[in-house]
Amino acid sequence: MNTLRFLCFIACAATLPGLPVLRAEPPRPSTICNPLDLAYRFELQPPSRRSAADPTAIYFHGQYWIFASKVGGYWHSPDFIHWSLVVPTGLDLEAWAPTVEVINDHLYFATQNSGIYRTDDPLTGKWTLVSKGLNVGHDEDLFLDEDGRLYLYTGSSRKAIQGEELDITKDFNPIGSLVKVITPDPSHRGWENCPQPAMTSPPAAAPPGGLPIGSSANAPKKRPGVWVEGAWMNKIGGRYYLQYGAPETQLDTYGDGVFVSDHPLGPFTYQPYSPFSFKPTGFARGAGHGSTFKDAKGNYWHIATIALSRRDKFERRIGVYPAKFFPDGQLACNTYLGDYPQYPPGVADDPFTSNLPGWMLLSLNKPVTVSSELPGHSSRFVVDENLHNWWSAATGNPQEWIKIDLGSVCRIDALQLNFADEGANQIGRLENDAYRYLVEVSNDGDQWRTLLDRKDNIRDAPHDYTQLDAPVKGRFVRVTNLHTPAGARFSMSGLRIFGNAPGSAPKEVDGVTAQINPADGRSAHVSWRSSPGAEFYIVRYGVKPDRLFSNYQVYDTTSVDIDALNTGVPYFLTVDAVNASGITSGPAPIPIITAR
Repeated sequence: MNTLRFLCFIACAATLPGLPVLRAEPPRPSTICNPLDLAYRFELQPPSRRSAADPTAIYFHGQYWIFASKVGGYWHSPDFIHWSLVVPTGLDLEAWAPTVEVINDHLYFATQNSGIYRTDDPLTGKWTLVSKGLNVGHDEDLFLDEDGRLYLYTGSSRKAIQGEELDITKDFNPIGSLVKVITPDPSHRGWENCPQPAMTSPPAAAPPGGLPIGSSANAPKKRPGVWVEGAWMNKIGGRYYLQYGAPETQLDTYGDGVFVSDHPLGPFTYQPYSPFSFKPTGFARGAGHGSTFKDAKGNYWHIATIALSRRDKFERRIGVYPAKFFPDGQLACNTYLGDYPQYPPGVADDPFTSNLPGWMLLSLNKPVTVSSELPGHSSRFVVDENLHNWWSAATGNPQEWIKIDLGSVCRIDALQLNFADEGANQIGRLENDAYRYLVEVSNDGDQWRTLLDRKDNIRDAPHDYTQLDAPVKGRFVRVTNLHTPAGARFSMSGLRIFGNAPGSAPKEVDGVTAQINPADGRSAHVSWRSSPGAEFYIVRYGVKPDRLFSNYQVYDTTSVDIDALNTGVPYFLTVDAVNASGITSGPAPIPIITAR
């Protein structure tokens, strides 16, 4: 048995009076948690909802920069934790899918049919138009090759992604004509039109607008088609890795695949391990239309779009995951527990294999009590690990509250409060307003101690993630509303508490079987026997036994249909068992072979 037990860290000195902590040790590294803790803007048109998506990230002049669709600005951070917004002048940031490229120590920006802009210093927010219009479609990506030649990749359609060379010396005019570099093939690439995985525990009551995408009550009966978009290019080892998103941005199965060539305009060869970036399950789902960038230490990361898509198709968030180019050429992205706390870019020497601090989710399906409940927004939605659902109090008034019973006194290291903005009427950026609240912890439910005091908070943080200076012990966690912004009710899609529970990791899973669907070689049915102590399972699979980089998290059942396979490709898989005390790795991977 290969049991991975996450050992408890010895805690730092207490910084809050009255809180029981463990013995002191040197400060521990900071962590982040997806969805990224950004001030997501409310969109400029109704319905009122926040969004950011289609991200480009780079490390430039000692800062990390994130550019995303229709956010009216761009973010920068020295550490990938504390973000500031730049609202620029002379730049169109109300178009889709911006791209940036560094050319001669200048930053160049391009987006849908609006031209190419340049700045010497993006902190100033001052940009100059250097080329009037690309006029080639959507989802542009600029790529500067090592020989100084510049290429543009573009396309968002059901047909193809195209590429062409641009002349830097002549106003970025095209050299030659557009050529097709990627075409979809959904009849053989299951992930390109992968249906939503069905929820195993449908909500007790549906929020207005119906059940969330992927619930068992409205799971798609057929594959959704394919939309290829979001091109991104990296050159590694003399080879060109052209990445793209599919099937559609509103789906949890939104992921990124890759083609490889020896020339920037092809011909390109599809990589059968695609999608390399994929996260169809868990709390924050979807990992498509992104960019692959280097951090301050030279390690690769993939930043991508997270699906929400409840109030509007384009209601989305942003997540980041460690990535790696293997010596044999495979590109991989590690989304395993990719919405749990992890170290940010620039911290770990090898983030692809050792980026989790070992804190487990303590709040999953735990008992919840609340001050009030809006019909259709059950309190259990706050602990069901589904960003598409949310609990809402009846009002946004001060003293509305929510309390979770963790079941035993646990070690608590971090919290993520995912506010849902239920009933919000905000249009445009939230200014000088924010959620304000109090978080308390208790061992017995009677005596409470302050854990987080946000009564004077002015930072807009709809996915407010806090790593405690030192871990504390507690069984009950209570959040009391002090002020709700944007005219919203006090509501949360997830009150997520991370740390370690007493007890043991689950037993190793056994009885794993995998059977290809005889009617559809892109799909396999996987089953296993229940593991004592498991709260959920993670099915890991991939094209080699030691590269099981894709995964499905499975709750409340011991089987899952994986509909994202490529036909004619041999796969291997195993099943891990997880609870609030740790993870037990699965047995030796078993092979599955898809039909051609």
